[in-house]
Amino acid sequence: MGGKAEKGTPKYIANKIKAKGLQKLRWYCQMCQKQCRDENGFKCHTMSESHQRQLLLFADNASKYIDEFSKEFADGYVELLKRQFGTKRVNANKVYQEYISHRDHLHMNATQWETLTEFVKWLGREGKCVVDETEKGWFVAYIDRDPAAVAALEAKAKKEKMDKDDQERMLEFIQKQVERGKQQGSTSDEPSYSEFKRESSQERVTLSLNLKRKPEDKKPEIMQTVSLKLKSKDDASKSKEDRDTSSKKQKTDEGKGRSALDELMEMEERAKERANRKDYWLTEGIVVKIVTKSLGDKFYKKKGVIEKVVDKYGAQVKLVDEKVKLKLDQNHLETVIPSPGRAVRFVNGAYRGHTGVLKDIDTDNYCCKVEISEGPLTGRVVKGVQYEDISKLAS
Repeated sequence: MGGKAEKGTPKYIANKIKAKGLQKLRWYCQMCQKQCRDENGFKCHTMSESHQRQLLLFADNASKYIDEFSKEFADGYVELLKRQFGTKRVNANKVYQEYISHRDHLHMNATQWETLTEFVKWLGREGKCVVDETEKGWFVAYIDRDPAAVAALEAKAKKEKMDKDDQERMLEFIQKQVERGKQQGSTSDEPSYSEFKRESSQERVTLSLNLKRKPEDKKPEIMQTVSLKLKSKDDASKSKEDRDTSSKKQKTDEGKGRSALDELMEMEERAKERANRKDYWLTEGIVVKIVTKSLGDKFYKKKGVIEKVVDKYGAQVKLVDEKVKLKLDQNHLETVIPSPGRAVRFVNGAYRGHTGVLKDIDTDNYCCKVEISEGPLTGRVVKGVQYEDISKLAS
């Protein structure tokens, strides 16, 4: 006769080993939460009285059970994502495989989602995760809304702002020193030099000793007069050479001072670039363009204004031509370069957060020239700004 194997027998041990592993999904009853090991066992279960009672309960309020199953599945998936991967960006299917590897997991076919793609899109719409689609599939990143984590992010942002303020004060101080040096250089009374000239080129230096000389002594007197005249000319020529040398030395020293100041400013620019260059660039109040086709051709290449930034990498975008609001990741957006003369905002790089006016566009090198219009750096012209570092300001 058949029946359960006795405890300790090989058959009993084999049955226990089989029960520990995952069984086929088609032989699992979600309402009864019973897993059958073969088709015959599942058929017997469906004909049982307990299963029929569960089906009658489900038929009375099907939506209630589906919502409960959907909530349980979503909570389990998000909890696994948070516990095992944290806020890292990971493949959604990898997380799903980890989730279903547990024997007592809730199956997706009992929820409101038919595929994993629909579930991932729902996570993005609900703001539980940051989702994006690539050639390798859908990727998700958990959004940590814990108060301690939020406080840590705020403290980090506050520190970055303080560092940025210190750098701006240093740049403002250097700018003032440069302007003061230019003013002193333009108003200082520099000495002017002119060529040395004698009043009379015919003037001769003579020496009279009131001595009676013989006729043969006239020749030495003439030679002495000529030597004194030549000596005077040599002294004048030497004085002129000294003045020219001094003037050249002064100009060289001024050139060295200017190059040292330029080098100091370049060092500050590089430090500011390293501090303000981030992997996120979304900013409220700028115009962006949608570059993903996952939302359909209706929204592809459409322009909108960022109304709110969500966790640095996501944004709520309001379309310009239509009264539609979308929640998108920064990988699905790109900056918009306006025509020269329009206002732009620096979204990345050394001047991140500053507002300026677009002066010129270099299409050959894919860069722009922007004049800063607000703050202590007003009037500074920044050349070689990349397209990705600025975007059009919403009017």
